[in-house]
Amino acid sequence: MAEVILMPRLSDTMTEGVIAAWHKKVGDPVKKGDLLAEVETDKATMELESYKDGTLLHIGTDKGGKLQVNDLLAIIGNPGEDISSLLKGGAAPAPAAEALKAEAPAAAPQQAAAPAATAAPAAAPAAKSGSTMDLSTVPEVILMPRLSDTMTEGVIAEWHKKVGDTVKKGDLLADVETDKATMELESYKEGKLLYIGAQKGDKVAVNSLLCIIGDESKVDVNVIVAAAKGGPAPAASGEAPAQPAAQPASGTGAATTENAVPAASSEDGRVKASPLAKKIASDKGIDLAKVAGSGDNGRIVKKDIDNYVPGSAPAAASTPAKAAATAAPSAPAGEVSFEEVPVSQMRKVIAKRLAESKFSAPHFYVTMNINMDKAVESRAKLNEVSPAKISFNDMVLKACAIALKKHPKVNSSWLGDKIRINHHVNIGVAVAVEEGLLVPVVRFADTKSLSQIATEVKVAAQKAKDKKLQPSDWEGNTFTISNLGMFGVDEFTAIINPPDACILAIGAINQTPVVKNGQIVVGNIMKVTLSCDHRVVDGASGAAFLQTLQGLLEEPLTMLV
Repeated sequence: MAEVILMPRLSDTMTEGVIAAWHKKVGDPVKKGDLLAEVETDKATMELESYKDGTLLHIGTDKGGKLQVNDLLAIIGNPGEDISSLLKGGAAPAPAAEALKAEAPAAAPQQAAAPAATAAPAAAPAAKSGSTMDLSTVPEVILMPRLSDTMTEGVIAEWHKKVGDTVKKGDLLADVETDKATMELESYKEGKLLYIGAQKGDKVAVNSLLCIIGDESKVDVNVIVAAAKGGPAPAASGEAPAQPAAQPASGTGAATTENAVPAASSEDGRVKASPLAKKIASDKGIDLAKVAGSGDNGRIVKKDIDNYVPGSAPAAASTPAKAAATAAPSAPAGEVSFEEVPVSQMRKVIAKRLAESKFSAPHFYVTMNINMDKAVESRAKLNEVSPAKISFNDMVLKACAIALKKHPKVNSSWLGDKIRINHHVNIGVAVAVEEGLLVPVVRFADTKSLSQIATEVKVAAQKAKDKKLQPSDWEGNTFTISNLGMFGVDEFTAIINPPDACILAIGAINQTPVVKNGQIVVGNIMKVTLSCDHRVVDGASGAAFLQTLQGLLEEPLTMLV
């Protein structure tokens, strides 16, 4: 049966998307994972992959056209399938239901007409037993949006509204953990929250029922929920529509009984604040962790920033009881003990992408020692005048950016039947977070000064640890660096971060005996290992890149020329 694909909400502030390019045309076969289109959002141009097999039967707008979030983007189904009902906003009748209707006695439709007449208008398309409701056409339904370019499902990290609450446009509904980050989901509808389709910790597939918001006198929740579960509509709809939604999201009820000032942080330490509050706080240089929130569940809103007085005590983010509860249980001596934790969305995607990289890209490795004596000396002098503290990692990043301009093969990507040689230099910096690894990107790194790079890397690393990175922060890398030197690691090899052809692994700077002018002296030696995709980069190309990098770091002044 044909399935509607709606315009996904690809960023936390997106309200509409522009079709930058279609990669399939009407009539083309489509498989899961095929690139359908490129969608320009308010943050970046992102790739939209299909999550259904079939034939592309309809596109909602041509290249350059705008679509609101949840507008009809495409229809995928069987070749020659009738999609007229979907184009009109209805649902295609199920063949089995039509056959039953033809064989039924004449009295049967009349008997079914009575309960159908009492059904709410929004539920009318599904009033017939056995019919299918297109949830995307029901105004009160909110489906799980696709919040990242690779997201197939989201985990409810927290609900900020409970059943029965009044919701306005822009209100924070929930925090959704995707494969890339935990993102805030704001409501784009107004009304009462009548139903929640998943509790905290539950997984919800993209475009599945997330919640229902509307006027309870006009919405039959039973019918919508039954349609979402794939079953027939209930025979009677006279019950109170909100009853199936009577179970509030876990953890939301207790908040109303506390007399303390609402805390601005969640249990995982992430500060909750509206996008506007975050922007104002950033402009004013206010640390959100020091601001008490007055919004739902302690969320920081604009008035909290406006009323903030420096030096005032923030709301307590946790209690000793919570700290004790999170402590790992100790096992009695001599007993087998272990703990199993569910795999996060981020960890799943890291595993999938790096496994694909490791086993599809033929890796080879080139290691080189770099004498960092002059880099150590130069860094001390640079930090005397730099507005931002420059790290050795920043110096390596800058040197890589310059070297990549001289060795474009290393700054390339394998595309199957062609190699893309990038003329711009966007360097990803691997940042370790609790759930795994994020790679924020320093764009056009070859054009930026060391102080600019230092500032940008520090901000991006903090955003990664606070789970505040957006898709525009981690997309578009052409090369990646990974540094474990701060952990005392001498050397290691890294797995290539797609779509890059290379990644540089940076070890610690160690004082090592070296020979200078025939004398054994102490030198500051750093080992680096370049992992290369042999489909794109040959051994000589990788070695030449490292030679250039070595020259730049051993004579840092050449980076400024």
